[in-house]
Amino acid sequence: MGDVRWGIAIPQFVDRVFDPAAFRSYLARADALGFDSAWTLEQPLGTAGLLSPLETMTYAAACTDRLRLGCVVFVSPLHQPVHLAKAISSLDQLSGGRIDIGVGLGGRNRPFTAFGIDPKGLVARFNEGIHVMKLLWSEATVTFDGRFWQLENAAIAPKPIQAPHPPLWFGGSAPAAVQRAVRSGNGFFGAGSSTTTAFAEQVSVVRRALDEMHRDQRSFPIAKRVYIAVEDDAEQARQRLNAGLIKVYGPDLGPRLEPVGVSGPPDACLRGLQEVADAGAELILLNPLYDQPRQMERLAAEVMPRLS
Repeated sequence: MGDVRWGIAIPQFVDRVFDPAAFRSYLARADALGFDSAWTLEQPLGTAGLLSPLETMTYAAACTDRLRLGCVVFVSPLHQPVHLAKAISSLDQLSGGRIDIGVGLGGRNRPFTAFGIDPKGLVARFNEGIHVMKLLWSEATVTFDGRFWQLENAAIAPKPIQAPHPPLWFGGSAPAAVQRAVRSGNGFFGAGSSTTTAFAEQVSVVRRALDEMHRDQRSFPIAKRVYIAVEDDAEQARQRLNAGLIKVYGPDLGPRLEPVGVSGPPDACLRGLQEVADAGAELILLNPLYDQPRQMERLAAEVMPRLS
């Protein structure tokens, strides 16, 4: 499959009743096809029918032995960091050290009051929460007097298998967010809602920041989620992908996201993914939004092996 590593979206859509056999079969097939990793996303509120990422990753960990499992991204300011750190540490243990964690602000239009959060000081809350989780993962005991959280001789056990903690991917699109990824993270993950052109600009910011902070570019991976639909009929692919985007992002934002997707026959999908790789993605997360098993098979057979 070339130098690019491939991830695949874990099925999270449940229309009425979860199908455990289909879920297990999908993950076994993803493993057999050679995918490096399988990923969830987080949508605490919404009508798309998305399962919660932590529980989905836990189930996936029991269904697989090799695939790395991740979430991009946890909207971490919506979480209490002690609880999230404990859950992730437990999941890393349960999976045998196969967990990747993505974090992001999630934008300022989230319904913060539903979570009891004041959106003022959102960036400070985000930064402090990440710092608290890192301390809990890596230190025997933690004493911390912060703006939002205070801990005295606090500890979590067991620690994650991966030391000092699972790889921490940062999302975000603004230059400040991208620079924050380099300052505090282990990698940058471009959003599925960003165009390839915007992603290329973000990669440039990442690389400049790595140089400025004297970090080795080879040890800081760059990835992107790509919403994709492969069909022989280009118009059918476009329509089905757009319907999926509306399902996930809603009728207001979804229609405006058509430019972010890659769709069409295999040759068109290859061109779109080649542009993502050329823009700097070392890991590409393929995210079909319908008929996921069939889409995965076609992508693995007709598109991925041809990427140069």
